[in-house]
Amino acid sequence: MQEEVESRTVNLAITTTKLTVRTVVSAAQMYLRHRKEVAAKKLDEKPTGKQTVKDLIGQNQGVSSIDISKTDLRGFEGVARKYGVDYAIRKDASVHPPKYLVFFKAKDADALTAAFNEYSAKALNREKRPSVLKQLRTIAARIAQLPGRVVNRDKKRELDR
Repeated sequence: MQEEVESRTVNLAITTTKLTVRTVVSAAQMYLRHRKEVAAKKLDEKPTGKQTVKDLIGQNQGVSSIDISKTDLRGFEGVARKYGVDYAIRKDASVHPPKYLVFFKAKDADALTAAFNEYSAKALNREKRPSVLKQLRTIAARIAQLPGRVVNRDKKRELDR
């Protein structure tokens, strides 16, 4: 209950030398005018970037979708933001490893193809790169096989006075 009251509270600060009813009424009118302007701006703006599927479809442009894995969502989001692609991510939990569907659209088809070319190139390069952990394990195994390498861990400490 307290949170509802706090979310509906408005603080109005008036700087005046003489506080009259007329100044309070004019300040309230200025506030209401400001609220109307803000509401009009919100109606004019279309959402961009990540949004809901409902908002994406409501823009009356063609929407396409692809399947994407959970581990690579961040990579796709970065590329989509870079090229100005509007997208929505929906989780399909009906299959055991959940699948993620990405619905997307762009004003320019070239921007969309460039974004997916870059995303697919990043994905292929990631698969081709060797695993760092695998390289570390092989190097550790080679070092362990080196003969004649004994580490003396007994260190003597002496006090010099």
